[in-house]
Amino acid sequence: MEICKCKFWLGGIGPRGLLSVHKSCIKTGGKPLYRLTESLPYLLNRVGVRMGELFSRRIAGFGVTLPMYRVMAALWEQGDQRLGDLAFMTSIEVSTLSRLVGTMKRKGLVSRRRLEDNARTVAINLTTKGNALVEELIPIAMHFEDVAVRDFPKHAVSDLKSTLSQIYDSLGTLEPEIAQAEAERRVRKRSG
Repeated sequence: MEICKCKFWLGGIGPRGLLSVHKSCIKTGGKPLYRLTESLPYLLNRVGVRMGELFSRRIAGFGVTLPMYRVMAALWEQGDQRLGDLAFMTSIEVSTLSRLVGTMKRKGLVSRRRLEDNARTVAINLTTKGNALVEELIPIAMHFEDVAVRDFPKHAVSDLKSTLSQIYDSLGTLEPEIAQAEAERRVRKRSG
């Protein structure tokens, strides 16, 4: 195995995989190195998927899914939510959430009612049954979070949560870039 001066393993995977202290390598013509398993989106997703899979298995015996738990926890935190607001809070696409809320209503976990000042808008709330269930599930969710961060000091956990919120907000600045790329792609498709 050949190792260049920047500690990038060429021709195979080293003890820690492909590595570069400088994030680029002379042997690759100075091209930046990219490693999926070290990228922030991959690492965030990996933690989220693992936590979601474990939590889903834990709450399956209660007859609810992870998205149902998110909806109940969001409504427990703040009731009288409109579908769009609830979609934003739970990160569930609106049409998917609409079907999910329908399922949850049939299970007796949530209620929907038209607002008096706007008959076109529906407010979603927990039922007594839904409230009792989510209050049983929240301690389980808190336990999972505690286990995930048990080796971190409290201030580091607080900093991590703040940083994740900042990252989420920062990603909003990509929307105009994506819109422009989509517009350019449509133009190329029409002219191609």
